[in-house]
Amino acid sequence: MADTDLLNKYNVPVPRYTSYPTVPYWRDDLEPMEWLQAFEKSFTANNSTKGISLYIHLPFCESLCTYCGCNKKITSNHEVEQVYIKALLKEWAIYRSRMNTRPVIKELHLGGGTPTFFSPSNLTVLLENILKDAALPGDVSFSVEGHPNNTTREHLQALYRAGFRRVSYGVQDHDERVQQVINRIQPFENVRRATETARELGFTSVNFDLIYGLPLQTPDSMRRTIAQSISLHPDRIAFYSYAHVPWKSRMQRLFDENDLPSAAVKMQLYQCGHQQFMAAGYTDIGMDHFALPHDELHKAWQQGWLHRNFMGYTTQHTGLLLGLGVSAISDTGNAYAQNNKSLQEYYRAAHSGIPATQRGCILTATDRNFKQYILDIACKGYACFKPEDAALLEQYSFPELKKLAADGLVDWDARGASLTAMGRDFTRNICRAFDLYLLQSRIDTAQPVFSRAV
Repeated sequence: MADTDLLNKYNVPVPRYTSYPTVPYWRDDLEPMEWLQAFEKSFTANNSTKGISLYIHLPFCESLCTYCGCNKKITSNHEVEQVYIKALLKEWAIYRSRMNTRPVIKELHLGGGTPTFFSPSNLTVLLENILKDAALPGDVSFSVEGHPNNTTREHLQALYRAGFRRVSYGVQDHDERVQQVINRIQPFENVRRATETARELGFTSVNFDLIYGLPLQTPDSMRRTIAQSISLHPDRIAFYSYAHVPWKSRMQRLFDENDLPSAAVKMQLYQCGHQQFMAAGYTDIGMDHFALPHDELHKAWQQGWLHRNFMGYTTQHTGLLLGLGVSAISDTGNAYAQNNKSLQEYYRAAHSGIPATQRGCILTATDRNFKQYILDIACKGYACFKPEDAALLEQYSFPELKKLAADGLVDWDARGASLTAMGRDFTRNICRAFDLYLLQSRIDTAQPVFSRAV
């Protein structure tokens, strides 16, 4: 575990590197046909050999959590479910018409918003229509994000029948005062019930999302939250730093910023959590993620085939991730595209028979190489350099690596770089050494863009 001085030194704004180039550097003029050509090429190259991944964004929530930076729509009107599902299936049909064979769906994730806002019957309708003409390998990985307050036995039964075996619960914090100020009242008993029900029905992996740096959190309250969480033995834990980005998420202005922990206290919160997880037998997989030794995520990390995409760390590496739904992001390996963030614009596009993409990026050969360096550092802890990148590495990356090595965070030479044991706590900062866009300052960095590392 790194000391406080190092944590303070590297607590700077830095991307989470679920993509490279990162979203702020994407184009706003990506044409639908340009994107479809990239999609078709990737589908043809990957479907029969690796399969494809699907991410489906379900944006609705019944109440507003003030810390949340996700794209969501607050409503208590459940009539929106069928309207939205109809649009999703229209969008899926656009892509199906571009596939030269039936899709081999190896990975599927339902995210939000609150996917369990949707009724079990409507989730069943959605999934049956998506999967009805798809091939499903024996090693599929289907996962869902659930809210402990409204994830019912019926939800989990419907999802289990559709092939889901992993559920991720947004726990965030068990302290009642913290829950009040972030407007997420969630009794511990609801978390226990949702966890035990999932396991009883046959789900093999349960993840808890926890956040440090929320208003009113203290080291003592954080220790209690983590102890309560560990008592339920989640197979995985994502321990996220609260990203205070009020310039992007206006609802984060609804609480008093004076209630946010100071930088020093936030460091303590992180250290408390890290120590408790390690003492409880979890392994630090990297970039905020911890897993028990029996979990597939731990095995993938241990054996060197861990992957990272917009869904976070994953055990699958399909080569093509297709995002469906408002604001969803797709990754073909050589291109990215993000759907429109406006629900009405998304509906208009889906029903017009055109991709709902709003912005994106076609990667150059250099982009692809540096994307792989970042992925390798984040997933394997080391990266091997390619000769054709020598000039760019020498100009931009090597000076950064030299500074990181001086602090004992990396070992490197002209052939490659690897994290040290202490460097694992600074994975995002080390990935930054290969972010040519950020190092070349291709956007106005005088304005806030990224959240801090810790």
